[in-house]
Amino acid sequence: MNRIRFQTPLTKNAIKRLRVGDEVLLSGTIFTARDAAHARLATLIGKGKDIPLNLKDACIYYAGPTPSLDQCSGRRPERSRRTPGRGKRPVGSCGPTTSSRMDAFTPPLLRLGVSAMIGKGDRSEEVRKAIKKHGCVYFLAVGGLGALLATKIKSARPVLYRELGPEAVYKMEVKDFPLIVGIDSKGRNIYETVKRKK
Repeated sequence: MNRIRFQTPLTKNAIKRLRVGDEVLLSGTIFTARDAAHARLATLIGKGKDIPLNLKDACIYYAGPTPSLDQCSGRRPERSRRTPGRGKRPVGSCGPTTSSRMDAFTPPLLRLGVSAMIGKGDRSEEVRKAIKKHGCVYFLAVGGLGALLATKIKSARPVLYRELGPEAVYKMEVKDFPLIVGIDSKGRNIYETVKRKK
């Protein structure tokens, strides 16, 4: 099993290097999108309209960031001796949501250029085939570690569907965001690998 540092944008040629089970530290730009945002994007695609976001070689994280402690309290960020930099965090928590909820919307987005997805849990056979067909990758983030994962997020701002609050599309800059390759560009699935070992 390899640990690889990766930088966005994630081109198809770069993704070919990844193998199912690889540990990845991802840096660069990612976008968040959950159920509500996916449904709106799917409606636009279904009507043949342009997506108001450049998705070429994009990485979508199935997550809805919560506000930071200072954003909730309305206080100005302050540095703490006990937790240096805590007040500067752009989000409070940002853990992955269940990816299968986005399965119905995924193949059209892959056709539009999305090259990577981050979430938790297995994907449908249709999504696995689409990942293989388009040479994409599906990363797993560990569930239950939203607060820890948030420390890897250096900036976050809503760029689409702001009225959805945490379910808006956020543009984030991350540094060494820890991931595992769940499905690689050849369609190999870590969940199938585990089943065969049992």
